[in-house]
Amino acid sequence: MKKIPKHIITASILCVFVVAAVIYLAIVFRSAKQEEPIYAGPGVTEVRKLSYWFPGLANTSGDTDVYILDSGVPGASMLVLGGTHPNEPSGFISAVMLVEYCRPKAGTLYVIPRANNSAFTCTDPQEAAPMKFYIDTDGGTRAFRFGSRATNPIDQWPDSEVYVHASSGQKLSGSETRNLNRAYPGREDGNLTEKIAYGITTLIRNEDIEITVDLHEASPEYTTVNAIVAHEDALELAALTLWEVEDSFQISVEKSPTNLHGLTHRELGDFTDTWALLMETANPSQGRLHGRIDSDLVVSGKDKFYTRAATYGAVTVPYTESGISLSERCARHITCLVQFAQQYAFVGSEGDLDLGDMPTYRQILENGIGHYLADAQ
Repeated sequence: MKKIPKHIITASILCVFVVAAVIYLAIVFRSAKQEEPIYAGPGVTEVRKLSYWFPGLANTSGDTDVYILDSGVPGASMLVLGGTHPNEPSGFISAVMLVEYCRPKAGTLYVIPRANNSAFTCTDPQEAAPMKFYIDTDGGTRAFRFGSRATNPIDQWPDSEVYVHASSGQKLSGSETRNLNRAYPGREDGNLTEKIAYGITTLIRNEDIEITVDLHEASPEYTTVNAIVAHEDALELAALTLWEVEDSFQISVEKSPTNLHGLTHRELGDFTDTWALLMETANPSQGRLHGRIDSDLVVSGKDKFYTRAATYGAVTVPYTESGISLSERCARHITCLVQFAQQYAFVGSEGDLDLGDMPTYRQILENGIGHYLADAQ
């Protein structure tokens, strides 16, 4: 029998290796499109797709679930946006917690946990970010996607050299064309990111949403952090909320700048009748001074480099070896959302909005946010 040359054997082995690697990477790539489950709790009365309000999103990666929690008692309505930036996990997890735990007693709550659904399917390049992070619930550990700040380039490409905001003409870096929070009020015939923004704007208009809150995170060294940013129409509501929560934690209120366009707290307030607010909590995995980004950093918020930076005065929020945990960041969001609903009774005109028996800030800190999520199934 003729002996097979070594170079042919080597080439064959390499081919098998390459094929196996391609198959594995294809599986990993496809898995990024698979959404982790969100379990509709007893307060959820209906789940619709965003394409219900804007059919132009149907069968695209921009379409996403909208959870409706109708108390059955007439009153005001609130829309909560989580996952505008999926690398800011407290907004996403706070929205998931509302879906799985909240039972409103008056009015209607709308929740979009994955506002930019496409951005959950990728991570930011050169950030070495994890694809997932893990939260312990009372009944096991659940995995959640750690996504990107921007729409997946697979779904929208290429970026322009300069991004021109459609309704204002404002010019920004070209990469901002895939940033949902620079796309409002959106365009019916725009790119995917603009269509997502248009869908959310249309939902707000069609459902006459009184309050819209966009949940975000920022780095501990950022100037606008641990803050409520409010459109001028919503400033009184933000101020009343600050007075109610300041015994539990420090937070500031800032007026939405009129010369920065595309953001929820500016455009939704200008182009709809909703009272538009945005919240920022301090996330160590979001900044530039941290060490390795992994699930532990995302969830515990502990980082030795930020601890050291705090001693040099390089951060704008209190930061110790205890870190700033995901539970603490979610507790801030949830506590303010409850107060937005409660304080609306004093400044609004469309009836009460009661989110029901929600945990306090202290209870979330003591029990952990996982205690208020559904068990792993």
